[in-house]
Amino acid sequence: MRETLTRLRYRYWPDHLLGEILSKRWTETAIPVILLLIVGFALSRSLEHFLSPSSLADTARQAGEIGFIGLGMALVVIVGGIDLSVGSIFALTDFCALYLLDVLNWPVPAVVVVTMIVGGLLGAVNGVLIGYLRLRAFITTLITLIIYRSAYDLLIQRYSNAIASAFPDIPSWDFIGGGSVFGIPSVALVYIVIAIFGHVFLTRLRPGWHITAIGGSRRSAYNSGIPVRRTIALCYVASGVLTSIGALFFAARLGTVGGDIGVGLEVIVLTATVLGGITLGGGKGSVVKSMVGVLVVLLVTNGLTAMNARGGVNRMALATILLAAAMVDIRWQKNRTRIISKVYVAPTYHALPPPPPTEIGSGGPFEQNDKLRDVSLIGLGRIEAPEDVILDRNDVLYAGSRHGDIIRFFPPDYERMEVFAHIGGQPLGMAFDKEDNLYVCIGGMGLYRIKPDGTVEKATDETNRSIYSVNDDSRLRLADDLDITDDGLIFFSEATVRYEMDEWPVDGLEARGNGRIICYDTKTGTTHTALRGLKFPNGVAVASDGQSILFAETFGCSIKRYWFAGPKKGNVETVMDNLPGYPDNINLASDGNYWLALVGMRSPSLDLAWKMPSFRRRMAKRVPVDEWLFPNINTGCVVKFNEQGKILESFWDLKGLNHPMITSMREHRGYLYLGGIANNRIGRFKLDNADPDFVQYDKRWGKPS
Repeated sequence: MRETLTRLRYRYWPDHLLGEILSKRWTETAIPVILLLIVGFALSRSLEHFLSPSSLADTARQAGEIGFIGLGMALVVIVGGIDLSVGSIFALTDFCALYLLDVLNWPVPAVVVVTMIVGGLLGAVNGVLIGYLRLRAFITTLITLIIYRSAYDLLIQRYSNAIASAFPDIPSWDFIGGGSVFGIPSVALVYIVIAIFGHVFLTRLRPGWHITAIGGSRRSAYNSGIPVRRTIALCYVASGVLTSIGALFFAARLGTVGGDIGVGLEVIVLTATVLGGITLGGGKGSVVKSMVGVLVVLLVTNGLTAMNARGGVNRMALATILLAAAMVDIRWQKNRTRIISKVYVAPTYHALPPPPPTEIGSGGPFEQNDKLRDVSLIGLGRIEAPEDVILDRNDVLYAGSRHGDIIRFFPPDYERMEVFAHIGGQPLGMAFDKEDNLYVCIGGMGLYRIKPDGTVEKATDETNRSIYSVNDDSRLRLADDLDITDDGLIFFSEATVRYEMDEWPVDGLEARGNGRIICYDTKTGTTHTALRGLKFPNGVAVASDGQSILFAETFGCSIKRYWFAGPKKGNVETVMDNLPGYPDNINLASDGNYWLALVGMRSPSLDLAWKMPSFRRRMAKRVPVDEWLFPNINTGCVVKFNEQGKILESFWDLKGLNHPMITSMREHRGYLYLGGIANNRIGRFKLDNADPDFVQYDKRWGKPS
């Protein structure tokens, strides 16, 4: 009864959703958005005309003007700096616009261009001092704040009367200050356009990625070849230009150069930046966060003003909000990873029936033997982590290494070796197509193609996103094994959509259906997901009918068959279940049957732990990964089976001396070549009664030339 309740509880109460939601970057924006909704609702209930069209238009105009400054501040903070001089730059550029228009009588286009240039030059002073001379951003911008404010005070003493006495009647200038399109203020429209560009710039363009990288770690960014000093300087230039745009709209709307213009503006913008969720430490932030922060601060200040609160109350409220937001920012960033780690790993109930017997004398199809005792070794100590092995038409042996290389060994003795291609990542499953292109699944990178001359090309690194997934599962995290149909369809497994290559044991601990089978069409270059919800899918082999594939579910201890064409298209059936070990790669045998590697053997303790999700969760938190309960990977085993799921032969290495772990095997000209991701060698085993002319192309692609 208890076991039934446990199974039902983990089936209908998916713990992993909370961890996935918290791990998303948009959750950092969710809190400010919720706060914005709360503030907006409270003000709508407290102020009678808060939601009137005129009130909303005024709010939009102010939000646009301050929003430009907020975008500049966000850019500077993301790159790892701060700009306390934005209020003074705002005042100076406001003066510049009105002086050029009212005193010098310049045309509006010239006023706009020159004012933006002046804003850029004022920002460039900060940029040069901070970016190139490497001065402290806080002290530097505090000093420029004082200098720019002093210059502004001197200028308005001389020219304020001339500006105040001018009443320009210029339609284009009036449109900038108070115009609208379909009821939307002009400043809001321009802000929306620039905000969209800013979003694309930060998230989709290389310079935006550089800004985020510099904010995350300047040293790492420098070591990666990013022009750190120039990028930082340009961010301050952009901040000055954006501030001048806000000042232009302000000048056109009010036409004033009062002594209090820009005073305290840096506090308002900085509060909006932090409140929106942009990290003060740099490296994280977005345009949406800046926008939300500006709206929250503006609503609070306008609401307090409408309630006849004194100026000191406004400043006190902003200071309190800034302090609270800074504390939350620091504490959340410090503890975010720890909090997520406690809820992200979510084991589920996973019951397996008792395994079939393997003991010597049991007489079953899996009865242990020592046939692999005399395996000869290739590349001993010269190759690391050859997860899969494959041979070409000329009997050359290929294998991946953990250094991201594809190594090849030359016949007849396979002593001579060389690096065929360098890809990076962890090469896993491999397969040749008809044109002798070698397709390789790379953990953390996707599916790649290596041409016969060694040229490396990316085939695909993403697929269609599931509408039911909280996290974006379109990127390929752990492409594993593959096979190619006659029509050029490549079916490959992705073991998990939740974890990266080096985190795969965590996925095994969960025993959740995080994996999928993906299809890449070499003719069209398109990729789609064929099957979802699989428990660490692994080996893939095209079946004899050419309309289905066999694939392994490693932690399901089963082999299944999926029809991608024909009358059974879309159907899945179990070929073998309840294996005594955890299946890995599947490959064709010379007699039309299939070879299967068992990467590790089951144990009673681990089988029991599969039924105890809470126990496995505690194990993940309190015990190092290398001490987790794990399959016995020191006993290698290969079995041959047919498409009906009957075991025909089994091969063991009981002492694990020659080839302790087996993740793949490939039959070629009477020999079985063995790979193992934890090994430093490739095994070669002479098969009895095998076709000495068989190579992997025989069944589907004809005899090699």
